[in-house]
Parts: sequence; structure tokens; C-alpha cells
Amino acid sequence: MTYSVAAALQEAVYARLTADDALRQMIGSAIYDAVPPGTPPGTFVVLGPEEVVDRSDSSTAAAEHRLRISVISAASGFHLSKQVAVAVSDALIGSPVPDLRRGRVVGLWFQRAGATRMRQGGARRIDLFFRVLVED
Repeated sequence: MTYSVAAALQEAVYARLTADDALRQMIGSAIYDAVPPGTPPGTFVVLGPEEVVDRSDSSTAAAEHRLRISVISAASGFHLSKQVAVAVSDALIGSPVPDLRRGRVVGLWFQRAGATRMRQGGARRIDLFFRVLVED
């Protein structure tokens, strides 16, 4: 197993999202590594937890990263949250795979999503799950 490209993958995902024009027009630079203290008003994206599974073989060190990226919004209804979630998905899977400073992305796939109302304050949350196969 290899976890050697985890930081490089996070950097590449963050760079891809912050460089996306559609996403920037909707939420500006509100893309975080963790939910900010006090939860800012408006709509924002959080790079969430990940799980990593070994996908190595006898010739290559490889891993499958299962990423969760969340859209959190104080807006009423799910419409804006869904628009932002679509932009996140398009930014990641609608382009060539991201370049990494270490290792390489073999493939990046949308896996699933879930939309919920958060108990606190009635905010909306959409969790997007992606699978990313990487080699070192």
C-alpha cells in the first residue's frame, strides 16, 4: 500500500476547485480543508475525510482514495447547493485528471452523493463521494 501521494492529491483537488470559474462565481474562494470556526454564512465547500485502500500489485505501488467533498449552504432550499455540487463534480471529472507533484492519477470517478438538512440552523449539506486511483 502507498499513502505517499495523499498530500499531493489533496493539493491537486484544491487547486482544481479554486481555479474553476463556475465554482468561483458561485462561492468565491470559500473552499476549505475543514469547516471554519463559527461556520461562515453563505455557501462553501469543504474537502472532507478520505479513506484509502491498497491497490498495489507486484509491479506498482497504488492506492484508491475515497474522497468526500461537502457543499454546505445556509441558503433556503437545495437549489444553490445542488448548483455548487454540480460545479464541484464538473471541475473534478469534466477535465483531464489532475496533475500531481508526486505520483499520478490513473482515474477519477464520481461514486455517489447524498443531500441532507443539517439539524443546526437548517443549513443544507450535499456530500459528494469520489474514487481516485493513484500510483506512486
